[in-house]
Formats: sequence, C-alpha cells, structure tokens
Amino acid sequence: MSSSPFLNNIRRFLRVQQYSLRTEKTYIGWIKQFIYFNKRQHPKSLGAPEVRLFLDHLANDKHVTPNTQRTALNALSFLYNIYFKQPLGDLGFRRASAKQRVPVVLSKEEVAELIRTMTQVNQLIFSLLYGSGLRISECLRVRIKDIDWNNKALIVRSGKGDKDRVTLISHHLKPAIDKQIDIVIKLQINDNKQGVGPSLPYALSKKYPNAYRQPAWMFIFPSTQLCPHPLTGELCRHHLHSSPIRKALNRALASTNIFKKVNCHTFRHSFATALLQSGTDIRTVQSLLGHSDLRTTQIYTHVIGQHYAGTTSPLDAIV
Repeated sequence: MSSSPFLNNIRRFLRVQQYSLRTEKTYIGWIKQFIYFNKRQHPKSLGAPEVRLFLDHLANDKHVTPNTQRTALNALSFLYNIYFKQPLGDLGFRRASAKQRVPVVLSKEEVAELIRTMTQVNQLIFSLLYGSGLRISECLRVRIKDIDWNNKALIVRSGKGDKDRVTLISHHLKPAIDKQIDIVIKLQINDNKQGVGPSLPYALSKKYPNAYRQPAWMFIFPSTQLCPHPLTGELCRHHLHSSPIRKALNRALASTNIFKKVNCHTFRHSFATALLQSGTDIRTVQSLLGHSDLRTTQIYTHVIGQHYAGTTSPLDAIV
C-alpha cells in the first residue's frame, strides 16, 4: 500500500470489485500521473476539461501510442464514472486509432532453431508459447492443475480480459512437463516444511487453509526465491518473472542468423499463422487465442497472403 490514503481507498475499491492485480497497478499508475500533471490537486476538484488536457498532453507532448492513450482514458473513466460516480460525459475529442500492422511471425524452422539454443526450462516455456498460443504472462501462471493430458488441453486462467479459455497442448511436451512437475513438487515439499507454498488466488488461502500443500496449485515455472504475496503480503513462492525469459530469448536470437524483430509474443503470432496455414478454421483459431473479436484473428490471414484461412485459387486443384 502507498502512503496516500486516497490511492489506498481506490485500491481497496478495486479489490472489492475484483479487478485484476495488473489492472489495479495500471489504473493507480495513471491516476498518479494525472494528479502530478495537475500539480497534485485532488481529482475530486477536477473534471472533464482537465482529463481532456491530460490526454492531449499524452498524445502531443509525450507521443504515446493510441493504445497507451486509451489505457489512460480507461483509468480516468473508472475514477470518475465508477469510483466518484461523477460521469465525465463527452470529452469532445476523438480517440486516436491504432494503425493495423501485420505481425512478425517465425517459420517452423526458425522456431526450432531458437528453441534448440535454450536451456531446458526455457525450451519448455517457448515450446508452450508456440505450441499452445500463450501469452508469456499466461504461460508463467500455468499451474499443475491446468494441464489435462486426457483431453490434450491446457486451461488458461484469467487471461486477457480476465477470461478463462482452453487451448491445445502438444503430447510431445509430456516428458518434459512431467519432469518439470517432479522438480516443482519437490520444491513445494521443502517450502511446506517452512510453512509456505505457492502464491494463491486472493482469499483462497482463507477458504482452504491447506491449499498451499496441494500439488495442484503449484506453478509449473516457480520463482527461484520466496517473496511477499502481492495482495496479502504473506511469504510465498510466486511464478517466474518474465524479465529473465525475455533476456533468454535475446541471447538465443544473438546466436542465430534470424534478423526479425522477435519477442515472446511473436511465438503466439507464429502459432496462429501455422494453424491457418494448415487449414484450421479461423473460428477455431479465434477460440484458441481467446480473441473476443474475429477481426483481431483475421490479421493473421494477411500474414499468409490469403483473404481467408484455407482459401486457395481454384486453379491449384486442376494444375
């Protein structure tokens, strides 16, 4: 908690409303910036004109992206429309629209080359990113209970938009995942001897005091160090942070002749493109990726040079 009673009250309100921790951090961060921009005036004394000036400042002086501007607007809309119950109304400006860009994707050979140069744990992480279409945050939050080998499925909990979904998992990863599970269960047993375990969803430990001892709740990729729970402050073992994973990718890239702009999300893009190239229905790809709007998924059809997944020239059938 910060030293500001005002911001602490907003935090408590967000938690009561069951907003995600990431949303909480993002909204508090933008509200802070808004307060500093207005020379530490209390937001209650401000309103739509000040919000409009702040958003214009972000676009014209800070040159933020349209998505960043939209996030700032969402935070301030929450503050006034929901927390203060003081609707902003029409702010009188047009939101900047993001340009549609074709995502960078890797070929199957490039994916294999990158993964081959990594350590075993990083190989498994990037194999899941590519094989299951996960975001890096979703991958690092996977727990033992989320893997269903009987149905060859992986359950993504609280993905983007706080939505759950089910995606694919490659049976080729079973030996590596089983080995990793054996390692993390031993780690959990040692942690349990100290009275600690994996970090749990907020308030779950109160309802099920012994849940931290159950292997089902253990992260597949736990942190190497114990740390305070981000919400309760209790000592626990969280999942790995994404920073060392990104560094591992950069090291792997440096050892290859791949000169594309590659990040962790590129593997998710490559997953979608590979499925469409193999003829998978675009609605299925949409579901596996967790896109709420089909138009978001359709961007991948441009990558493979087809108007629609699986569409080829009729001439190909007779030549």
